[in-house]
Amino acid sequence: MVVLAWNVRGLGNRESVRALRNSIRKSQSDIVFLSEPKQKMRYLEKIKMKMKLEHSFYVEPIGLAGGLALWCSKDIQIKILGYGKHFIDAEISVKGESDWIGTFIYGPPYKD
Repeated sequence: MVVLAWNVRGLGNRESVRALRNSIRKSQSDIVFLSEPKQKMRYLEKIKMKMKLEHSFYVEPIGLAGGLALWCSKDIQIKILGYGKHFIDAEISVKGESDWIGTFIYGPPYKD
């Protein structure tokens, strides 16, 4: 299983989407965690479908700042245990493997 975590810092242009797609393909990522996509769920869902990933969970940005996205392939099941504007806690299940807990965190470089 491959997990890709990327501080996107905005996913609003074709170049960023192309770079993300290339990274996912090259690494053959099963789970993708994006911090700061700065886009609403509806837009991110369209991109996720292009990446051929099945499942998703989002923490919406506040205005045009932040946001989180957790995507995974059809072979991965995620159960969200908790979330906030800077983290997603999830139980990860893969058929034939032990379940595990993943905490996906984005910490801004300043104090809130």
